[in-house]
Amino acid sequence: MDNIWVYLSASPLFGLVLTLVFFQIAQGLYRVGHYHPLLNPVAVTVVAIMAVLLFWQIDYDTYFEGAQFIHFLLGPATVALAIPLYQYWGTLRRLWLPIVLAACVGLLVAGLSAYVIAAVLEVSQETLMSLIPKSVTAPVAMGIVEKNGGIPTLTAAFVVLTGIIGAMFGPWLLAKVGVKDEQVVGIAMGVSAHGLGTARAFQISAQAGAFAGLAMALSAFIAAVMLPFVMRALS
Repeated sequence: MDNIWVYLSASPLFGLVLTLVFFQIAQGLYRVGHYHPLLNPVAVTVVAIMAVLLFWQIDYDTYFEGAQFIHFLLGPATVALAIPLYQYWGTLRRLWLPIVLAACVGLLVAGLSAYVIAAVLEVSQETLMSLIPKSVTAPVAMGIVEKNGGIPTLTAAFVVLTGIIGAMFGPWLLAKVGVKDEQVVGIAMGVSAHGLGTARAFQISAQAGAFAGLAMALSAFIAAVMLPFVMRALS
């Protein structure tokens, strides 16, 4: 094991292996913990990798030499969001107006509310820009921020945090306000909490999960078109 560690720590494979191993461990913890939102595999993996990098004083650039192979897959993952749109095209055609309006309003409220609160707290302009797409799935959010004056890595952290909070409290809040329709629950989770919210919606029912995936994919498309104009206006 010592020889393996010495080899990996000096190799670009280090970041790749570290990420994959920790993610598999986190997946196991997530199942053992009965899919508790605080044990979300993405969040657990991020914390574990940060701990390793800090303990062994490994800089991020060294880690990213290997992790960039996973980063590259964000592009194909983004394109794959077209799949739920295609699968539920009939439903989208029938309900396109309320779904599109829900996505637009949800994205604007989520982004602008975070922007206003952070502006009152006098955070930097880069941080303000990084907050706006926090409810969009990570690949799209990072791409939007990269081209509009934000910090992609900071946005990724905000996206994960938003997803965890949404997965934890979204179903409870919707139940409290009397929302019981699984289609509506799914759309709300997909728009507000992206992939993590979609995963939580699938635990509610297959229908809620399907509509959450549809809403997440549609929100990503709308955000890529709409949010750059909003961010440029605010900056």
